[in-house]
Amino acid sequence: MDIDRVTDSGEGPGAGLDTPIARAARAAMSVRGRNDGQWPRPKECRIMSVANQKGGVGKTTTTVNIAASLAMHGQRVLVVDLDPQGNASTALGMERGSDTQSIYHCLVEDQSVAEVTRPVEGIPGLSCVPATIDLAGAEIELVSLVAREARLKRALSAYDTSEVDYILIDCPPSLGLLTVNAMVACDEVLIPIQCEYYALEGLGQLLRNVDLVKSHLNPTLAISTIVLTMYDARTRLASQVADEVRSHFGGLVLDSVVPRSVRVSEAPSYGQSVMTYDPSSTGAVAYMEASREIAYRADTGQ
Repeated sequence: MDIDRVTDSGEGPGAGLDTPIARAARAAMSVRGRNDGQWPRPKECRIMSVANQKGGVGKTTTTVNIAASLAMHGQRVLVVDLDPQGNASTALGMERGSDTQSIYHCLVEDQSVAEVTRPVEGIPGLSCVPATIDLAGAEIELVSLVAREARLKRALSAYDTSEVDYILIDCPPSLGLLTVNAMVACDEVLIPIQCEYYALEGLGQLLRNVDLVKSHLNPTLAISTIVLTMYDARTRLASQVADEVRSHFGGLVLDSVVPRSVRVSEAPSYGQSVMTYDPSSTGAVAYMEASREIAYRADTGQ
């Protein structure tokens, strides 16, 4: 849906006007779910890794805002923060200290996922397994453990997924052991690609790693979704990169494109997703539309 093209249908002096205030009001109503209610739930829990070894492409932002959007439309969502920086945990308002139980304890100390899962305040149906700085040393500690590539899969296998519709794993900006763990544990990979010059640089290595994991560790793994982020409509480069990505990946690329947005960048500093920080912003609307596509693609079996 192109919010900018929608016009008012009421009567009176303001009828038919497409003002910024009118657009914001319509966007807020749409993002808050008043227009389309609950989205269809998948037949079984979808476990998706959000991965791209290139930093600054919007992995965490995409994870957090898609998770919030899905939860706001009736889905039950668990975010697993697998990035030692813990930005997803911060964005979802998780308090993290030296004694915080985190995904590190599940990977290294065999603690159950249920014990470290915490609800996200203000968004019913959304929970988070936080990350702490302990995770920074996990790759070294995992080396000596049995089945080191499958530690996260083991932890999630013991988790009751019957009460969850989506598990979104926020991967670190690398192709190390933590990212491999995420790919072994999931069924789908979601790749955010920014609409900038270096967008496809390094993507080939990520695709090769996905193929390697699929061949040797997880035969059900597949790239299911690609999200174009940081789109700047003022530049020809952005549209060229978008066209290039679509020509390579076809139907894997969502129709919705996420624009550059100050509100999206500001939201984590308030411990929120943009969906709750400013639901009428262009970034919130874009992530809501992308999430709707993800939900309805699952419903149609795409």
